[in-house]
Amino acid sequence: MTDPTFYITMATAGLAGLAMLTGAALTGWRGWLAFKQQELHAFGDPTPTQSLPNASARIEIADLKERIRKLEAIAAGVDL
Repeated sequence: MTDPTFYITMATAGLAGLAMLTGAALTGWRGWLAFKQQELHAFGDPTPTQSLPNASARIEIADLKERIRKLEAIAAGVDL
């Protein structure tokens, strides 16, 4: 076992194995990044632009808020 070619062969085989594992890990990493990129593009922009509601919608929202306030007052037992 003191033959130097044995150690060189083992070192070369270990280095080749490490290179194969590294290549496989790099391929998996690139695949995962591509998957995540496709996932992001599939769902579009995460911050959609919202326009202000028109006047009738704002009035309706205010009416709903008032009705909720009245219902909460009734539930609490407060006379309006």
